[in-house]
Amino acid sequence: MTRLFARGRRTVPPRPAPGAALAEAVDLHVRLGRREVLAGIELTARAGEVLALVGPNGAGKSTLLGALAADLPASSGEVRVDGRPVGDWSAPDLALRRSVLPQSASLSFPFPVEDVVRMGRAPWAGTPFAEADEEAVATAMAAAEVTAFAARPFSALSGGERARVALARVLAQRAPLLLLDEPTAALDLHHQELVLRVCRERAAAGDAVVVVLHDLGLAAAYADRAAVLHDGRIAADGPPAEVFEDVLLSRVYRQPVEVLPHPRTGAPLVVPVRAADHTPGRTPDQAPDCAPERAGIPGGLAS
Repeated sequence: MTRLFARGRRTVPPRPAPGAALAEAVDLHVRLGRREVLAGIELTARAGEVLALVGPNGAGKSTLLGALAADLPASSGEVRVDGRPVGDWSAPDLALRRSVLPQSASLSFPFPVEDVVRMGRAPWAGTPFAEADEEAVATAMAAAEVTAFAARPFSALSGGERARVALARVLAQRAPLLLLDEPTAALDLHHQELVLRVCRERAAAGDAVVVVLHDLGLAAAYADRAAVLHDGRIAADGPPAEVFEDVLLSRVYRQPVEVLPHPRTGAPLVVPVRAADHTPGRTPDQAPDCAPERAGIPGGLAS
């Protein structure tokens, strides 16, 4: 892999200016088979921010991430990375500009963890930045908390450990655009927080981070912006405190919710509205009236 990337002549990208558009979707449509999964997406990921893609299953989050990564072709519209259409970049040049964490990581051979992480440095082979390989690998492994099992074969790891090693590989790549698809799905509470703290650190260092999340609490706590996807379109895009609104989320998720401010930080907390008999330890006379209409949620949105 290293020899493959080292062959061609590539342009090493400069560090992006604060707020620079590192990924853009312009009237993006994507079809998978006969189904139009994305229908007219307009979205920009900028240097220095964490952008969370949220929404229900099947809304198009992973498809959008795949299109931004140039892994899925647009049926119409355009995707740009670092100001140019993705088709204008060679694969080695694109690998210097964006790194991608898929939903699941699998390897056919029992590579040691450290070697898997080192694979993230392959795009820099033959460039002056290849000299930083060992430091980049060590830093990425420490950030993902996988240093302790550096010599273990990847195939012997638990699901959560594999997810963290895959994240370390992406971090070692040090591309200015990080595209992460559900990086917290297999992780415990501590490591979920760790991943989002790493996202914030990368944004603070000037990178653009686009992350698919199902946990709205994590998105509200760590993202600068959230794009709420629904039926292949963006239903709302903006700071979580503005777009995480109970009527919108109840409609999108087909589940009545309340949005409450965190008592200390003020960040939105999204809480499902549950029937009284689903609340452990609560007797019927203690239960609030949770009918959608009386919870401030129009009945049509709770269907």
